[in-house]
Amino acid sequence: MGKTLYKKVWEAHTVGTLPDGRTQLFIATHYIHEVTSPQAFAMLRELGLPVLHPERTFATVDHIIPTDNQAEPLADPRAQTMLTALRSNCQANGIRLFDLPSGNQGIVHSIGPELGITQPGMTIVCGDSHTATHGAVGSIAMGIGTTQVRDVLATQTLAMSPLKVRNIRVEGTLRPGVTAKDVALHIIGKLGADGGLGYAYEFGGSAIRNMDMDGRLTLCNLAIEGAARCGYINPDDTTFAYLKDRPYAPKGADWEAAVARWKSFASDADAEYDDVVIIPAEDIEPTVTWGISPDMNIGISGTIPAPEQAKDEETRKAYTTALEYMKLTPGTPLKGLPVHVAFIGSCTNGRISDFRAVAPLLRGKKVAPGIKALAVPGSQMTALQCEKEGIADIFRAAGFEWRLAGCSMCLAMNPDKLEGDQICASTSNRNFKGRQGSPTGRTLLMSPLMAAAAAITGTVADPREVFNIH
Repeated sequence: MGKTLYKKVWEAHTVGTLPDGRTQLFIATHYIHEVTSPQAFAMLRELGLPVLHPERTFATVDHIIPTDNQAEPLADPRAQTMLTALRSNCQANGIRLFDLPSGNQGIVHSIGPELGITQPGMTIVCGDSHTATHGAVGSIAMGIGTTQVRDVLATQTLAMSPLKVRNIRVEGTLRPGVTAKDVALHIIGKLGADGGLGYAYEFGGSAIRNMDMDGRLTLCNLAIEGAARCGYINPDDTTFAYLKDRPYAPKGADWEAAVARWKSFASDADAEYDDVVIIPAEDIEPTVTWGISPDMNIGISGTIPAPEQAKDEETRKAYTTALEYMKLTPGTPLKGLPVHVAFIGSCTNGRISDFRAVAPLLRGKKVAPGIKALAVPGSQMTALQCEKEGIADIFRAAGFEWRLAGCSMCLAMNPDKLEGDQICASTSNRNFKGRQGSPTGRTLLMSPLMAAAAAITGTVADPREVFNIH
């Protein structure tokens, strides 16, 4: 019987088995940022321990950084304190920091793949739940807590138990106007926000194989929203073409050797899975959330469900709570619902392909009156590319605020926040209560195409109709 990529990577990085039965797993690459690392470094100092392999840790600043004015000292003293601590900790321990002046700063899950640090066959961790993103290149990538950040800094290993593996195949051809974000939301809606507990998700099928790398990164980014600890896609020619010539990718003769090694990690044709789910690509339409969990979503042609439609009593209560918070009426469509803010960005949808897809659709159009529209590249590299290609100018001309790289309105750790009970058409990854900064703010998760359509019309809209996508 063949092996999955998950099992191959796990075995390749196993140091030993601990007395309690867990695996001591070597971590190939460790990413840190300013929010979850200060306490970990403080614990190391208390223990008198050095960072064991500083060359395997890479740092950036993203969560707290403002996207409009990054002049220092930052307006928020706490943000400046965290930034200063990250700089000090990295300098003291010989860790590479992609700081604001570097030209490579950005959201940690954006810059890792863009720089070619993230590579197939790796074990990757970061003190951030959306670390699953990096699995798109064929790695096993997981979010960890601050205590585990300490452990990796001190030992370059983690104590873990292996997960089950669910093979999710999306077969067929996606319809025009349907993106990786729609695929991810559809899967979460089908399997549930807790459907992936105890699993790693292996995404495959013809629709996934036909996705570009940025789409694959979006899909794996959202694996955690279905409760999977990680999500990954087997490395293929699309992966290798994406990584070639990136700053940290192997060069020259080392490149061919690396590709051969990377190919060996792909799941075998006869690999055994703990579960298999097959989803017809044609069933997926532009998808939007209506509630306070990513699995509370519907296709743009659907209507908001009633609590009575819930599968069990617990879900019925969750539906009732969500409808009250969102101030929505069961049986009505989301299409046409007025929005106040449109946000294109985050580690889910702040990549170059996202902006390239939207820019041509915005030519000659304007953001609707009264709508605040933000476009926030996920990295300085993406921002520079958008400037070079004229993409940033198109967004500005349409009435978007073109911002500097950072996490921005994905979460309430920087100045970009909702006010009152504003409704935000957001390309981010979570629609929890208060996620975007206001305790009564309402988040509708959707694709960049849908967010652009919402910005132009001022309502939840079908991008296929707004932009004549066929």
